[in-house]
This record gives sequence, C-alpha cells and structure tokens, in this order.
Amino acid sequence: MTAAVDTNVLIDLLTPGNVQAAESRARLTEASRLGALVISEATYAELSGAFRDGEGLELFLDDTGVSLEPSSREALHRAGEAWVVYSRRRPRALTCARCGAPQTVRCESCGETLRARQHLVADFLIGAHALVHADRLLTRDRGFYATYFPDLELA
Repeated sequence: MTAAVDTNVLIDLLTPGNVQAAESRARLTEASRLGALVISEATYAELSGAFRDGEGLELFLDDTGVSLEPSSREALHRAGEAWVVYSRRRPRALTCARCGAPQTVRCESCGETLRARQHLVADFLIGAHALVHADRLLTRDRGFYATYFPDLELA
C-alpha cells in the first residue's frame, strides 16, 4: 500500500521542538511498514527550503524512506479541476454571516488582520498526486483534502 506524504508531516520532523513531531514520525513509520512512501514535486519543492542544498534534502528523503514520484498528466489535470472548484468557492474576505458585508478583523493578541485561509495550487497538486499515484495521503490537513478530494483516503 503506497502512501503519499504531505509536506506538513515531513516538516514536523525537521522543526526542532515541534510538538507534532513524535506523532508524525509514528504515522510515517507505520505507513512505511505497510508499503512505499512517495512525495510529489510540490512537496519536494516545499521541503527544499528547509535545506541548504539538494544533497541534504536527498539524504533526509533516503533516511525517511521517501521517494519522489513524478506526477502524471492525469494527476496534474485533477489538480487543476480541484483548483477551479476552490477558486470559485473561496471567500475573498471575512464576511458577516447575517448581512454579507466584508469585515476587517484584527487578532486580539498581535493585531494582525485575520483573513480566510488561502490554499496554494501546491496543495491541489499534492492531493491530486496522492489520489492518482498512491493509495492514501498522510497529512495533518484532513479537512481540506476531504473537501476537495473526497475519494482520497486520508491517513
């Protein structure tokens, strides 16, 4: 059983003191017992920022037993289809549930303006890649992937 691995699970392992690292490592170890672990080009690119060079990333992937599986045209097309659905649905700003007026809301702790969560096309590439090239996706972002890739098994 092949498991695709989302970037967030691997970043957990690379971030010192990450409270989710132990859980992510356990889930990754269990998935590797059941079969191959693969990542998409999008995950590879996102992980690259955590390393000084490609050699360090390759060593990390070797150590974790993860391999790069290139995306097929089918996976790329499915990513594009899901992106279109998301683009049509996503709110541009926070809005009042009663009247629909756009709102500016600031965080009480730091003063940052709150926005609706925005997903990047990379998220859709990762989901579609997992759907086409694996049996399931190992991720912490289950709600997002369940919404846009309902046929994808999430682990």
